[in-house]
Amino acid sequence: MADSPTASDSPDRAALGDGLRFAVGTLTVLPVRVTRWDRPAARLGMLAAPLAGLVVGAASAAVATVLWLLGTGALLAAAGAVAVPAALTRGLHLDGLADTADGLGSGRPAEDALRVMKQSDIGPFGVVTLVLVLLAQTAAVARIYDHGPARAAVALALAAVSARAVFALGCRAGVPAARPGGLGAAVAGTVPARAAVLALSAVVLAAAAAGSAFSAWDAVRDGLAVLFAAVAAELLLRHCVRRFGGITGDVLGALCETAATVALVVLAAGPS
Repeated sequence: MADSPTASDSPDRAALGDGLRFAVGTLTVLPVRVTRWDRPAARLGMLAAPLAGLVVGAASAAVATVLWLLGTGALLAAAGAVAVPAALTRGLHLDGLADTADGLGSGRPAEDALRVMKQSDIGPFGVVTLVLVLLAQTAAVARIYDHGPARAAVALALAAVSARAVFALGCRAGVPAARPGGLGAAVAGTVPARAAVLALSAVVLAAAAAGSAFSAWDAVRDGLAVLFAAVAAELLLRHCVRRFGGITGDVLGALCETAATVALVVLAAGPS
């Protein structure tokens, strides 16, 4: 996720619509105008991020389903499914993942590592990470198609929602920004820890409910997919905070792609 101008504090409480516009307007390329760029709006925006993920996931599922129905096979349907989120975000989350990998892989002190992440080019750590993550996502989606196209469509939506649910964790109170400017500074520490946990719990319950439409095992697997995605993102978050001193927009993008990959791998596991 690319960095944006720093937000300023506002004493006013933001409305839900402000938060939704913030989430969709900053996390996707959809033509939604962000009417408020302050911390109250950012707080609601990060809590509403799973709803933006639902839009992305639904589009991904729609494209993949069309490809499947056209007889392209699971692999091409999976490739289409993975391409849609990249297109709807202009690759910002993938770019954040690559930049974070380069920063972590540089082995340099925090200030120098952050400088590496700001460079426009992608280094070897970023390239390898992107290749492996996109390969893992495509392979996992192709495997999920063994469970049927309807199950795959639900899994794609769930993975996109899970990936955005971790934004609230990354922006919870007590997690600082690594630098004074950028989207990371705008959203860092805006979400109360309790609210972040409650939002994640709601996504877990919604995932289990969606899975129960197929089987009891699917309900368990879907809930675990969200939990494992959150655990993986939390581990990466803590490592980034130790290395960089806090979060940046790139780190949030890395959390998103990590969570999406783990969720898809879990959803691909187990019997068809």
